[in-house]
Amino acid sequence: MAFMSVPEPVKLKTKSFLEVKRRAVSVSNAGPVTAGRLSADQTLPLVIEPAVERVELGGWAAQHHDFIDDRLREHGAMLFRGFQVEGLEGLEQFITSVSGSLLEYNDGSSPRTKVSGNIYTSTDHPPEHRIFLHNENSYSYSWPLKIFFSCVLPPLQGGETPIADVRRVLKSIDPRIRERFERKQVMYVRNFGDGLGLSWPAVFQTTSKAAVSEFCRLSNISVEWRDDNHLRTRQVRPAIVKHPLTGELIWFNHAAFFHVSTLEPAIRDALLSEFREEDLPFNTYYGDGSPIEPAVLDEVREAYRQHTVTFPWQKDDVLMLDNMLTAHGRASFTGERKIVVGMSELFDRLSHALES
Repeated sequence: MAFMSVPEPVKLKTKSFLEVKRRAVSVSNAGPVTAGRLSADQTLPLVIEPAVERVELGGWAAQHHDFIDDRLREHGAMLFRGFQVEGLEGLEQFITSVSGSLLEYNDGSSPRTKVSGNIYTSTDHPPEHRIFLHNENSYSYSWPLKIFFSCVLPPLQGGETPIADVRRVLKSIDPRIRERFERKQVMYVRNFGDGLGLSWPAVFQTTSKAAVSEFCRLSNISVEWRDDNHLRTRQVRPAIVKHPLTGELIWFNHAAFFHVSTLEPAIRDALLSEFREEDLPFNTYYGDGSPIEPAVLDEVREAYRQHTVTFPWQKDDVLMLDNMLTAHGRASFTGERKIVVGMSELFDRLSHALES
């Protein structure tokens, strides 16, 4: 039952590498690579491919750190295709060369398995379910600025990692709705201990209730221990923030992702037949605790759909995202699929004022 937080399937409005001829962009001083994008009106992902054979990704990236940083800030997503990755060790070398040490997956909401160091499976949710778009840990007090996905084994069918530019998502949302979220913010309510989703020891990486309470105090999370095994947390976070490097306003939250109305209908109905709304594993409200209107959530989900881009995975693809500029999700799939993920550059609200 750990998959109960998986959102409902949606029909993605997407562009595919098979449908659109890529448009070249300048790559002066970037070494033996070519760069392009899906189409003239799609700014992400920027596709980087070697112009010669046998280019090792980590070694190339170490020599072109500034190029990667500049392009990632502009596009929000970069797809490295056709490079030699050299397995998980090579992936870790690439990440550390462009972004420093890898982070542990803490305060998470998706089941993941550690495969090497701080490289994890992208998610362990069942393959038949899609995962709605979101920015990693945007509900939390801290999050990775960069997130990396690497294709070890592409699935037989489906299993794409859809992405969306949340700068564009924000601009597509009605200004009156944006103003409401700016003013009220978002409240995240989580319940642990009913056998659904991750347990609180798994999320907080400890079996100590005192340690959990201290972490929550420092992270501005209210804690309600309903008994020894049942924990309810509430946290209020901004819905719209400024990117710390570009200064751009971005839609950065889990308001739609965690809301009960985004669940697949069968799962939603089963949960609501068993639990009161306040006891659901996840749910979201406005920051004052009032419900978010269904029409508002529909518009937010539609804004994501309008700007969703997807592509089929190829073996050894590496997708690098600015986690604040670009949301990601997962399509359902058939056949074996192995996409691994690494995260870097921890950023926290306490040290930076990001509110819009």
